[in-house]
Amino acid sequence: MNIVLFEPEIPANTGNIGRTCYATGTTLHLIDPIGFSLTEKALQRAGMDYWKNLDVHRYINFADFLEKNNNPKIYMATTKSEQCYTDVSYEEDAYIMFGPESRGIPEKILVDYEETCVRIPMQGETRSLNLSNSVAIILYEALRQNDFFGMNKVGKLHNLTWNH
Repeated sequence: MNIVLFEPEIPANTGNIGRTCYATGTTLHLIDPIGFSLTEKALQRAGMDYWKNLDVHRYINFADFLEKNNNPKIYMATTKSEQCYTDVSYEEDAYIMFGPESRGIPEKILVDYEETCVRIPMQGETRSLNLSNSVAIILYEALRQNDFFGMNKVGKLHNLTWNH
């Protein structure tokens, strides 16, 4: 799986997303301009010690991202889509893109991806969810659809055993 952050603005969100990507074996793609330094404490605190082992790639702009990834099929997470994120079938190597916290993916990009735009349902006039929460919701649906390939699906107690 691949998570793409287009012009992320808040280091704590990117750190949380990086931690989720590490935990799921997902590649993180960052498209500039980024609104913070990748050495900021907030990024490292949220990503904890996982950041140094994360598979992360950085691009100078969206065109650079497309070129270096051979124009991949991209699911665009946006509040503007008519299609729910659970209505599509994600491939094992799906690319799921999220826009900056303050404005989302620009409409000039979205119009070329109408068939793969997805949204998370919300009630009333809610404008959006937190970016790291949105990434987790859609990423885990994509992973579920692919039977959580390569992930541990059974947990274990640390000090005791289950009574079964």
